[in-house]
Amino acid sequence: MDKHKVLTRRAFVGGAALFTLAACNNSTSTNATQVLEGRVNGTLNELITKYPSAGPLLENANGVLVIPVMTQAGLGVGGSYGEGALRIRGQTVDYYSATQASVGFQAGARQYAQVLVFQTDKALGDFRAAPGWVAGAGAFYALPENGLSFGADTVTYNHPILAMIFGETGIMAGAAIEGTKYTRIIPSALGTR
Repeated sequence: MDKHKVLTRRAFVGGAALFTLAACNNSTSTNATQVLEGRVNGTLNELITKYPSAGPLLENANGVLVIPVMTQAGLGVGGSYGEGALRIRGQTVDYYSATQASVGFQAGARQYAQVLVFQTDKALGDFRAAPGWVAGAGAFYALPENGLSFGADTVTYNHPILAMIFGETGIMAGAAIEGTKYTRIIPSALGTR
């Protein structure tokens, strides 16, 4: 058998994940930065409206990354993609893309928002210094519907990064940031991936 004709599982999975991510494009087309800034503002307003106790966490954060729309899709092999803004003291300082590939039983698509709250200078510095920061298991998931009120206990304050994942139907069960890669992008590249 010709070794060039053999399709390895890794090549297939990698190719399928890239295809899926391309199909998940959250394009913001023309005026991409203005559209994205509007989405970021809307996401933060929705978060504070639904979960008022998140307000103090956002106000006291060293930095907040907001990905207004993460689109997850797949059939067996899947992926997620979104674009967002990193804000420090309420001002956007950088734009980021977020990508995540996954393998396993999955079918269909869904959209949700991610808000990462950096509570220490070190966590924010490590994130900004990395050429492509990959989320590990160290993020704490603040899930108010599971009994935790954002910022109301010492558990929340003792984690350098808080992850809040929610959608139109509330907290997204099964959604996680672990394995998600965040990469800084220049404003002219927004919506072109």
